[in-house]
Amino acid sequence: MTLPEDVLYLSVRELGEALRARRFSPVELAESYLARLEQYGERLGAVVTVTRERALREAGQAEREIARGRYRGPLHGIPYGAKDLLAARGYPTTWGATPYREQRFDFDAAVIERLGEAGAVLVAKLAMVELAGGMGYNQANASFTGPGRTPWNLQYWSGGSSSGSGASVGAALVPFAIGTETWGSIMFPSACCGVSGLRPTFGRVSRHGAMALSWTMDKIGPLCRTADDCGLVLAVIAGPDARDAHAAAGRFVYAARGGRRGRPPGNPHPPDSRRPRIGILKNATAGAQPEVTANFNASLDVLREFADVAGEVELPEMPFNEAAELIINAECASAFEDLLASGRVRELTAPEDRWGGYPGAAVLAQDYLKALRLRGVMTPPLDAAFAAYDAVVSPTLDTVSFPIDRPFDKAWPTVDVPKDVRVQPLGGAANLVGLPGIAVPNGFGREGLPTSLLFTGKLNGEGGILACAVEYQRRTDWHRKRPPIT
Repeated sequence: MTLPEDVLYLSVRELGEALRARRFSPVELAESYLARLEQYGERLGAVVTVTRERALREAGQAEREIARGRYRGPLHGIPYGAKDLLAARGYPTTWGATPYREQRFDFDAAVIERLGEAGAVLVAKLAMVELAGGMGYNQANASFTGPGRTPWNLQYWSGGSSSGSGASVGAALVPFAIGTETWGSIMFPSACCGVSGLRPTFGRVSRHGAMALSWTMDKIGPLCRTADDCGLVLAVIAGPDARDAHAAAGRFVYAARGGRRGRPPGNPHPPDSRRPRIGILKNATAGAQPEVTANFNASLDVLREFADVAGEVELPEMPFNEAAELIINAECASAFEDLLASGRVRELTAPEDRWGGYPGAAVLAQDYLKALRLRGVMTPPLDAAFAAYDAVVSPTLDTVSFPIDRPFDKAWPTVDVPKDVRVQPLGGAANLVGLPGIAVPNGFGREGLPTSLLFTGKLNGEGGILACAVEYQRRTDWHRKRPPIT
């Protein structure tokens, strides 16, 4: 039996409650999402591999366990998709790139292991920008699966590099997906596809079994229907792992939705009754599209209903973007040294990706080390600026999504878009230092495309930003809107 679309657009929490109440079974739910993936996945450029055999095996196990009263938690029996840079035993892990289309690993990535232990059901490996965008692509057509398309308007990009993750959640091909971010790769598709996406603090989630783009900046996080769902998933995938030397942070505890007012989910020792304190990023809307600005200002009005929205937060004057770009370029060139040396980089889809990795190989060791030292200097003042607040807000992007038939730097001529630096006001700084952020939909702009609100927190401040985002979504219904894909 294929479940109705109304069911497939439910949140993870709602689906989990329905499974536990046995209103439908994990197998019925998996079959329904598998059918939707097969129906719409290619149209959206969102899917590499549908993992039907594994999905039905895992769903059948979940069904038997729930029937026996062995309930593992809110993800038990919930289908999900994984960005195709995460190893999954028995299936190709292509990294979105032609040279790796037949690549397989005989183990699961740590994130997929932990989701399996929680009873979640892997239904698909999802499309992505080739090599997670590390070669400097400047167009939507940068994957052997073709351009990812937002379900809100198929002539526009789903965002990258977690393109399939954003599109699949936005079109209810899966209730949640796992993406990765080095510089905007969770935030961008979340905004373009009208979903909620969480970038955890660097080191919060193990990257064992994930493709490395930048060893000192890569992060793994969820894209979901709601901010609350992001908290549920993060609580499962977070935690230390000896196989990833950077995964040193402790487990993340996420409180159940609907706790005492003022008690932020995920924070084990929050104040009991205070209103959250929210800062506004200085010049947050400078150069943004008018619709982005209008929706951001309307969001501030909602936030003032439950939080103290304080003054502007100014970033320290430091070369965040320059340091982040140098580190990524050098580490990417090292990670893909064999690909560059072999010449197989010419097999990549986007023309600029066929040469974009070589400049990184020319970065001097002294410049790379200087950038790492500068990051150590820049981290304390930036973290301190954000530590005064539960969250600092800004538009996630200065524009709506980009047309798929134009280079990114010509997408919106009235907005300056140099390598995502301006279009993502906090992209370089937050990712360089490793600050957490969560993007949630907050309205619509040009061509019927969604806009997005970003909450950024201090290091290990996921509890505070989740509390603010969850409360914002309690008071709005943007996350309940459905795209016209059907």
